[in-house]
Amino acid sequence: MLTHPKARAWVQIRANALRANFMDVRDQVGSETGILPMVKADAYGLGLEASMRTLEPLDPWGFGVATVSEGVCLRELGFAGRIVVCSPAPRETMEAAVQHGLELSISSLDALQALSEVSSRTESKADYHIDVDTGMGRSGFDWGDASTWLTDATKGAGGASCVGCYTHLHSADVNDDTVEEQWARFSRVAERIGSKRRADDSEFTFHVLNSAGVFRIPEFASSVVRPGIFLYGGEIGYGQPRPQPVVSVHARVALVRSVAPGTTLGYGSTYVSTGEERWATLSIGYGDGLSRVLSNRGCAILKGVRVPIIGRISMDVTVVDITDVESAREGDVATLIGSDGSVTRTLDQVAAESGTISYEVLTGLTSRLPRVWTDES
Repeated sequence: MLTHPKARAWVQIRANALRANFMDVRDQVGSETGILPMVKADAYGLGLEASMRTLEPLDPWGFGVATVSEGVCLRELGFAGRIVVCSPAPRETMEAAVQHGLELSISSLDALQALSEVSSRTESKADYHIDVDTGMGRSGFDWGDASTWLTDATKGAGGASCVGCYTHLHSADVNDDTVEEQWARFSRVAERIGSKRRADDSEFTFHVLNSAGVFRIPEFASSVVRPGIFLYGGEIGYGQPRPQPVVSVHARVALVRSVAPGTTLGYGSTYVSTGEERWATLSIGYGDGLSRVLSNRGCAILKGVRVPIIGRISMDVTVVDITDVESAREGDVATLIGSDGSVTRTLDQVAAESGTISYEVLTGLTSRLPRVWTDES
């Protein structure tokens, strides 16, 4: 590299916290339930390879992805275990999936026919999971119309074999009755599938629970669970356990300057100094994934003090008011997410201020920010 990864701005990732969150899931569901960590979207922005290598020694049941290309990448990184693609795969990607031993999700009989054709043509085994729509609406066979698809979907064709069945909870982080309703719908389908399978077919997998579901309703764990955001430090709903923080975001102070009253700042001059002030220019902007929504409303932590973001966030830099931090100098490190001294800006606090969710904050951190992995506290 031309510069040290901490020269400008970076994402710091605590591998020990990622492992601890995984073990919290394991403690919650028990050792008999398999854990399928979701590592889609570059492991929620942390980095697929490093996340895989951190979690693989903990003996996950497999890894879950959203695209065939993500699964192929896992294979190319050397992962030999089970990989489940938990979104519909376009027909054009099915051959690559079969060649790399990925387990696809099937949401229609047409998709199953296409997979069967690929399997037959390539003379390759093709395992798949039935996606059942119990209320999410974005994919899956209609649970209420199972009589029209269940027999054909479960029996497979050619070299395509049904190895699992799952659904996705849409509101597991909310205290209402929809989780139980979705579970009841899925259970009706699962019972019918179970009646069609051999009694000794212990390899067939049912999976329902995401991160929030794991901790809210562990009794619905089935044979496998699919945790995602909890592993990476995102909260999973009011009253639920909080994960250990995994990610922090930092940037260097590139410039410190004193300004006179009436000095304008940033595009649109949305901030004007009301008195003599000191400003610090941080080496991070929306081109790095710092949401522009935080302009004139968010903050950073510098020398253990909260300092407000002033003016509009630019693509490459952000300015904060450091009038109350007399010791701040160029080269100091500001924290945008994480802790500095006794002051903390959590991932979910930043997400709330940005009007979004922790998932989008993490996956929005761009590749311009080096990922620095550590086992530090």
